[in-house]
Amino acid sequence: MAEVKLAAETRTDFGKGAARRIRRDDKVPGVIYGHGADPKHVTLDGHALMMALKTPNVLLRLDLGGKGGELVIPKEVQRDPLKGFLVHADFLAVKKGEKVTVEVPVHTEGELAPGGNLLEHMLNALPVEAEATHIPEGLTVSIEGLEAGHTVRAGDVPLPRGTTLAVDESTAVLQVVAAQTEALPEEEEAEEAEEGAPAEAAEEAAAPAEES
Repeated sequence: MAEVKLAAETRTDFGKGAARRIRRDDKVPGVIYGHGADPKHVTLDGHALMMALKTPNVLLRLDLGGKGGELVIPKEVQRDPLKGFLVHADFLAVKKGEKVTVEVPVHTEGELAPGGNLLEHMLNALPVEAEATHIPEGLTVSIEGLEAGHTVRAGDVPLPRGTTLAVDESTAVLQVVAAQTEALPEEEEAEEAEEGAPAEAAEEAAAPAEES
């Protein structure tokens, strides 16, 4: 995984008011955690960070005030629920050779067996443990020819070398669901007749007897 370098500044102003001022300047407040050190409060360019985050689990080298880079990965990112812009970001400090647990997106390739069946994603991302500087951007699993009722489990997903599962191998990831078939015209008519019969019988029972 390639590193993305971003300029960052340390900050000493906290609270909602300070965060609003930072965002008015098109920047994003963030905090760096990890390795037992005190959290570092930083400010980053909003657009540059948003572009970097287009890569899942991107490895960032933050240049703190021109004093050198610190390797981090994004742990939690908050966005405005309406407009989608970045509100806050938490980062985890990492070192080369260090193992981290992250969720990696699952992608599919191939086509299901004919029949109009549907593919249901039980998990969109798979928890794995990987070396901090070699986190896979995605995991690809083949669904070629899979039929209804087939389940792809975590243990079936190919993993890059050095990456291990952080979830039970039997965990369901994908499932092929049978397509719902439409009722035939004869069956629909039979169902309507069955539904109408009780109502007709009730009407006949409620009708007054004819005078002889």
